[in-house]
Amino acid sequence: MEDKIKYEMEFVIQVSPAMLYTYISTPSGMSEWYADNVNSRGEFFTFIWEGSEEKAKLLTKKSKERIKFQWMEDEGTDYFFELRIQVDEITKDVSLMITDYAEDDEVEEGKLLWTNMIGNLKQILGSK
Repeated sequence: MEDKIKYEMEFVIQVSPAMLYTYISTPSGMSEWYADNVNSRGEFFTFIWEGSEEKAKLLTKKSKERIKFQWMEDEGTDYFFELRIQVDEITKDVSLMITDYAEDDEVEEGKLLWTNMIGNLKQILGSK
């Protein structure tokens, strides 16, 4: 298995951190923008897209700040994906920081996918 490359992205989202946290940390919130359907059972989440299913384990969750998952296929590795809310102390701008991993030839595709999904999230939230 090829080593994956870590990449990070930042998206400014004009919404309260509390509201944004609901959309990144709950199955119902994530079902609106991340996947067609999201179910959770304890620390395990199932993400469903057009009939295909991917399972992830919730690694860490800090209220109104961040949530970190690991795909079950990456179990036993250091690979994860994290959604973290960052608020600029001076401007009070709210950003969603994405950390993810992809194989070398899939990094650009991964970034494009996140950009599209965050675009959907912004539209739902009424953010520019």
